[in-house]
Amino acid sequence: MLHIINVLVDNHFGVLSRISGLFSARGYNIESLCVGITEDPTISRMTVAVNGDDSVVDQIIHQLNKVVEVIEVSDLTCDKHVERELVLARLSTKLNNRSDLLEVVSIFRAKVVDVSNEAIIIEATGSTEKIKAFIDMIRPYGIEQLARTGMIALARSNKNITDSE
Repeated sequence: MLHIINVLVDNHFGVLSRISGLFSARGYNIESLCVGITEDPTISRMTVAVNGDDSVVDQIIHQLNKVVEVIEVSDLTCDKHVERELVLARLSTKLNNRSDLLEVVSIFRAKVVDVSNEAIIIEATGSTEKIKAFIDMIRPYGIEQLARTGMIALARSNKNITDSE
């Protein structure tokens, strides 16, 4: 099962290396890893997607909590959360198939971010499943290059809108 683990860490040199090394030293394969500064520039949020059963993930979380720079660890897999991924794809296009490609772009609510006579660059965001489906749909048009961010995720608020009124 794919687990989504959020890790808040001190934004210091070498922390990413320590965290990713912890996974590889124990033989856990990271499916996706995204890191970025949070609203506090001294803290970074790591979103790690890893395959494993509950006992493997519990062991990972236990090991992560031992790292000095780790502030908080949470497994979002079973919690309500929002996840997104970004993909940029450059496709070689001919004028005769460009309109068909733009129809696919529209269906997935993606957008064209660069265009020339020979190629087009498309940006799409969404769940990992949506991104996979998008890539499958544009593949016949000739993908020259593709870059994916990996998954980012945040837990949803436990408060309902009516609770704050």
